[in-house]
Amino acid sequence: MRHGGIAMGAGSRTIPGAMQIARDPETLTHALAALRAEGRTLALVPTMGALHAGHLALVAEARRQADAVVTSIFVNPLQFAPNEDLSRYPRDEEGDLAALCGAGCDLAWLPGVEDMYPPGASTTVEVQGPSEGWEGAARPGHFRGVATVCARLFLQTGANVAIFGEKDWQQLQVVRRMVRDLGMRLRIVGVPTVREADGLALSSRNRFLSAAERATAPRLAAILHRAAEALAGGAPARPTLTEAEAALRAEGMVPDYLALVDGETLRAIDAPFPDRPSRLIAAARLGAVRLLDNVPVAALRV
Repeated sequence: MRHGGIAMGAGSRTIPGAMQIARDPETLTHALAALRAEGRTLALVPTMGALHAGHLALVAEARRQADAVVTSIFVNPLQFAPNEDLSRYPRDEEGDLAALCGAGCDLAWLPGVEDMYPPGASTTVEVQGPSEGWEGAARPGHFRGVATVCARLFLQTGANVAIFGEKDWQQLQVVRRMVRDLGMRLRIVGVPTVREADGLALSSRNRFLSAAERATAPRLAAILHRAAEALAGGAPARPTLTEAEAALRAEGMVPDYLALVDGETLRAIDAPFPDRPSRLIAAARLGAVRLLDNVPVAALRV
């Protein structure tokens, strides 16, 4: 899998012996051609940087799924709502590149905004269905930005497979629907959420939690798991979800939503499905940080 870390053009630099870095489309094209030598398959891990162990788990899965791995780092302005601060999103390019090198990534793709959205570009991708409600309602335009940047990354890299974390469950379903509806020739693989020892889902935004908030944050996962167990045991959905929301508020968290949904369509349901995935999804604010999490819900076994 390793390609020797040969530098390719002015738009790249090399971390010796391990990984190439492309910062412009021409360099990317040459680097991809080298990676695809002898018919090797390619896996893409799209990220916005500020990498943590959850991202590195995606890279590890990408290595299992394909012969070569490309990781993109691009803070996508299209997926930020007008009331969200793009400049506040955490960035750590040096740390990210070192982490990717250690994880066995072959190529890091760090495009500029004009590489992703050339001047005058007017085409975006709008996915109906799983994008509606929940994050789609809380962050208008967010999934249009996600779908558009993912479509461009898929086209730029020609990846055979792309790897996404299940922590952003709705996003994963939006991307899967886009790929299916547009007949894109790549597989989408989801990787289970990586958590801290106390259950908190890893997120780049966790660094903004105060010490007291960090101590409270794992209660979101604990409350979701407790509710999922109750639903799997046959408890009715509405009072179970109401109780879970009350538990979040008692911990100082303000829920944006907490819902039992069809795992593929994201439509709210009244009970777990016996024959396809059901998911308990939530977003809750803790201080200035908005926490997202989700857990699978099994159907009642009789």
